[in-house]
Amino acid sequence: MNIYKHEFKMHLKSVITWSLSVTALIAVYFSFFPSFAQDAALLNEMMANFPEELLMAFGMNGIDLSSVLGFYSFVFLFAQICLAIQAANYGFSLVSIEERELTADFLLAKPVGRTRILTSKLLAAFSSLTITNIVVWISSFGFINMFKGGKTYDTKPLLLLLLSIVVFQLFFLTVGLVISLLVKRVRSVTPFSMALAFGMYVLSAFGGMLGDSKLEKITPFRHFEPNFIIQNAAYDVPLVLISVSAILVSLVGSYLLYIKRDIPSVV
Repeated sequence: MNIYKHEFKMHLKSVITWSLSVTALIAVYFSFFPSFAQDAALLNEMMANFPEELLMAFGMNGIDLSSVLGFYSFVFLFAQICLAIQAANYGFSLVSIEERELTADFLLAKPVGRTRILTSKLLAAFSSLTITNIVVWISSFGFINMFKGGKTYDTKPLLLLLLSIVVFQLFFLTVGLVISLLVKRVRSVTPFSMALAFGMYVLSAFGGMLGDSKLEKITPFRHFEPNFIIQNAAYDVPLVLISVSAILVSLVGSYLLYIKRDIPSVV
């Protein structure tokens, strides 16, 4: 039984939906860029009148929306929310869907170890997220060059921002997985994934408003803040390492919990 292939096929429809949704989001938002760029002075003056706390909450402090990458960093924040929900969905459903539908005992009755089962499921989920990631790359470069209106931009910050998607997705995938194994049963994936994604976003927003560095250490929305990456053409390495550490801890915890987990059966 090819668990990887089966899991990948299960994700395929979702991958297409999420990929098209993020592509449409980038296309719609970035199509407004030419209009913004024409009124650059007025736009920057308007931004200067906003409270600093509000700009920090949305990662827009010091941002220049009249520049190609400045505007894209604003758009990318909304794409991050979509990517977080997708990855969290896969994480929470990875094991819970079989327990909820009482088909896990059928899978575990096969001559395949639990470690191999979980590894196959994780690889299938990661492959699915990678497809969405590639679509984001293609649509980002495509729509930026379509709507940049003759303006130039530095490729390096854009590449760093797009590369951050991998770790960003893995955070929500693995954290969602370990939470699903810590609770007794996940009856519905959507409330959990929405709570994790938006909860992390809200923590990032309040951390910016309150200037609380402790909140910054919790959420990957702050670890991979688009505006910071675009302005500095670099990552905030200590914060990125927190995300990487969370991924590793969640992975190890997930394997330990899954190996020892009591699986509900039909009988």
